Amino acid sequence: MSQLESIQTPVKEELKQFADIFETALSHENPLLGMALEHLKKRTGKRMRPVLVLLCARLTGRVNDAVLNAAAALELLHTASLVHDDVVDESDTRRGQLSVNALSGNKVAVLVGDYLLSVALQLAAKTQNTEVVGVVAQLGQTLADGELLQLANTKKQELSEASYYEVIRKKTASLFSACAQVGAILAGGSGEEVERMRRFGQLVGMCFQLRDDIFDFDDKADTGKPAGNDMKEGKLTLPVIHALNKAADDGMTALAMKVRRGEATAQEIDSLVAFTREQEGIAYAEWAMDEFRYMAAGLIPEDADQTVVEALRHYVDYLAQRNK
Repeated sequence: MSQLESIQTPVKEELKQFADIFETALSHENPLLGMALEHLKKRTGKRMRPVLVLLCARLTGRVNDAVLNAAAALELLHTASLVHDDVVDESDTRRGQLSVNALSGNKVAVLVGDYLLSVALQLAAKTQNTEVVGVVAQLGQTLADGELLQLANTKKQELSEASYYEVIRKKTASLFSACAQVGAILAGGSGEEVERMRRFGQLVGMCFQLRDDIFDFDDKADTGKPAGNDMKEGKLTLPVIHALNKAADDGMTALAMKVRRGEATAQEIDSLVAFTREQEGIAYAEWAMDEFRYMAAGLIPEDADQTVVEALRHYVDYLAQRNK
């Protein structure tokens, strides 16, 4: 059994039910909208976020219809945020597949993202739990706040790890955190269990994003993106931030500012990637990722259903060890 299969096994049947709800949500008779939604259906991924909702529900209680609707709502909100992000970043691809904006243009992509957001809130309302609706609504705000914060950082001259962590906490970790929290809430978990799962989700989300950022310095990573792609979009992530602060190289710092302004050439970006490797920026980011990984693992209770406990342990390890 693969690591991914061991993660999904305790909620295998529930995942099928989730898939039915999600597939239905990505269907519409409007030709233009329907075409974009069908395109998004092809980008199924590993569904790590809905799996987290289901596992945290199983850990603290049981999976019910409300949990399934919440899992679909959060995955739709995630999908909407990616559609909007691709417009903001002017990205033509997403994980090796054409983005919606590349397929149908920015106007359609923005409206498709808006449509997905509204469907996500409808599904959240179906849980009939006002706390969950509040979590989902707040998540939408946090994701947008994170994207705007990232854009604001491109205008700054400072290179701060604190600013980097604030962005990834809002843009990535907040979604994992909401998934774990909502699963526990709807399964009937205690206040202590809900908070424990919220913290667990945030930590695994930080781990997930750090792994993604490390990929950007690896030509061999199976991500569908070349090394240095984040820099081509003006983004400076933890590996390069650490390398620049460690070396205090004025020339490389000036080059990093060119990257942020979107003025760097492909050759200059390659130079900054090489510099980051030389200054052990990648090793530093891997160390930081492992810190989040170990903290997350420490929050998994040992006295719960052992199949779910093991699945969550594999979940944490998988996020840190994946190659795409």
